[in-house]
Amino acid sequence: MEHVIQVENLSKSFGATQAVKNLSFAVRKGEIFGIIGPNGAGKTTTLEILEGIQKPTSGEVEVLGLNPEKQLRELNRRIGVQFQATSIQKKMKVKEALDLFSSFYKGTTQKDQLIEMLGLGEKLNVHFEDLSGGWKQRVTLALATLHQPELLFLDEPSMGLDPHARREMWGMIRTLRDNGSTIVVTTHYMEEAEKLCDRVAMIYSGEIKALNNPDALLDDVATHYLAFESERMSYEYLLALGDVVRVEKEEAEFKVFSENLQHTAYQIFTYCHDENIELKNFKFDRGSLDDLFVQYLEKEKTG
Repeated sequence: MEHVIQVENLSKSFGATQAVKNLSFAVRKGEIFGIIGPNGAGKTTTLEILEGIQKPTSGEVEVLGLNPEKQLRELNRRIGVQFQATSIQKKMKVKEALDLFSSFYKGTTQKDQLIEMLGLGEKLNVHFEDLSGGWKQRVTLALATLHQPELLFLDEPSMGLDPHARREMWGMIRTLRDNGSTIVVTTHYMEEAEKLCDRVAMIYSGEIKALNNPDALLDDVATHYLAFESERMSYEYLLALGDVVRVEKEEAEFKVFSENLQHTAYQIFTYCHDENIELKNFKFDRGSLDDLFVQYLEKEKTG
């Protein structure tokens, strides 16, 4: 499998603060690779090192066979970057922005194809400041991909978008991947990572805590749970059970996350029989990346 990014023992410090701690991972050609985690986890810093914006404190980084520190000009010709906030003059029209950015590249660009793919035709004469958040994201995505980059970096591409616009953005990203770009995306939307990415690296406090495809991560036993409704079930009893990782309660609805679902279910049924407690809608279920996300956050808090 060909790798377009290889990172070994990457660290980055800002004074006494270590933002990235000994990260090692590789990104395969043609995949959508997600870097996920809470705000302040080190996602953007990692991306900026890969893009050549930041210099690592230590470690080895290779992007498209190049060293971002020493071969930045060559790297910039082959990558595209959509930042969290791309600065465009408020009164600049969409067409003017596309023409300006196209002039930065030698040869032809895929401007016309992007206008069609992203549906920008009706917005070409609209000022950037008058666009909605979703349309602004489409424009900045077009600007980042005019030169048909081999590798595309997207930093929180769906931030601030409504659910419909977010799903439209996912479709556009998949199309760009299908057209030949490898894509690295940061996000704190767990649904986005689960639905969009081929593989994800979960980063907390600058360290990778898990790296795999979403389905494999969700096979982690701690994301499986028992769900049921009960008016009299004791939250404290459930939390004290030996295999239970976490209990969520909302009114009469319970989710019990356990490392041994069968044994936990047996204990709950025995307890309910002895205490004459009725359970409704009992089922075994699998959690989402949100649940795994919460699990790691709780581990971070407890040390």
